[in-house]
Amino acid sequence: MLTYFAVGLALSMDAFAVSVSAAMCGTPLSRVHMARAAASFGFFQFAMPIAGWYLGSAFKSYIQEFDHWLAFALLAFVGGKMILEAIKARDPASCPDPEEAKPHGITRLDSLLLLSFATSLDAMAVGLSYNLIGAPILAPSLVIGLTTLSTCALGLRFGKGLKRLFEEWAEIAGGAVLVLIGAKILLEHLIGRI
Repeated sequence: MLTYFAVGLALSMDAFAVSVSAAMCGTPLSRVHMARAAASFGFFQFAMPIAGWYLGSAFKSYIQEFDHWLAFALLAFVGGKMILEAIKARDPASCPDPEEAKPHGITRLDSLLLLSFATSLDAMAVGLSYNLIGAPILAPSLVIGLTTLSTCALGLRFGKGLKRLFEEWAEIAGGAVLVLIGAKILLEHLIGRI
């Protein structure tokens, strides 16, 4: 069980960093948004190892070829969009009335699902490896999902507190963090091949 928790903690770090970053940025988060975000990250981290386990070793070679590129592209897209929106918002003429501002970031379901998926691709690879060694998957997936849910809930609270300190630069910093997380995922896979 301790091994499952350690794996869950390791896998949840990208989602934790995204949670902190997202809470620092954009639309203020309500408790509902925070609960939905933590649940989404936790669910994807629970479901992806199971999906990987069932896909088995036959699919492993396919996903390993592009998972890091997909994660990088998704995180760079969302992070870049956040940076552009923050730069645009610095121009007072382009700022909409806060009452009329559209939600963005993890308050939008499509962005939240994209981020949840991007940060859980490694969890699918873990499921594939569990299949290869003949290990069960339900208990590890449950621990991984609950660990991620918990760490993301903490990350969202922490990021919300940081937003108060760095209000003016929070969205640019948050977008940059997402791009850097994507680059880290890509570099880890590319360097691992050397």
